[in-house]
Amino acid sequence: MTYYAAPVARLVEEFEKLPGIGHKTAQRLAFHILNLPEEKVESLAGAIREAKLKIKYCSVCSNLTDVDPCSICRGGTRDRSVICVVEDPKDVVAMEKTREFKGLYHVLHGAISPMEGIGPEDIKIKELLARISGENVREVILATNPNIEGEATAMYISKLIRPLGVKTTRIAHGIPVGGNLEYADEVTLAKALEGRREI
Repeated sequence: MTYYAAPVARLVEEFEKLPGIGHKTAQRLAFHILNLPEEKVESLAGAIREAKLKIKYCSVCSNLTDVDPCSICRGGTRDRSVICVVEDPKDVVAMEKTREFKGLYHVLHGAISPMEGIGPEDIKIKELLARISGENVREVILATNPNIEGEATAMYISKLIRPLGVKTTRIAHGIPVGGNLEYADEVTLAKALEGRREI
């Protein structure tokens, strides 16, 4: 039995379809929108519509963009010989926030996950290999997530790149800044030891 008018119930249902949004949060969002002035609701709806219509994949790196190629691929100051491979567009944003990486990116749009029926042909590995073969790339940094799927994807890609003679590296994993050793699990500690460097 529904306690809302049909349009409100539908709005709640639509919010519940978003990742990480449960019923209570969906309710709060729906009622927040209902309490907004009409011009703010129109602005929100317009922003959603505009993003859906104008955003596409960059033809070079597969990142989300409104111009093709994207601003990073067009940037004249980037080191074009280094490509950082990430799973999602939000990972590009995370890397850019560090202001440390000056190369280019390649977005896979997922990771290999047999349990979810995602194989190598379902993500943008073929496009990555074409870039490496067609451009003067000296290093590929694999920055996939440190989980089973991300590790499997990194290993698979590294095996494909090895015969091309391009240096392949993996970002280090381990103890986060501000973390305590006593709270770290065995895998995290092992990765921290594996990725150690001289100081």
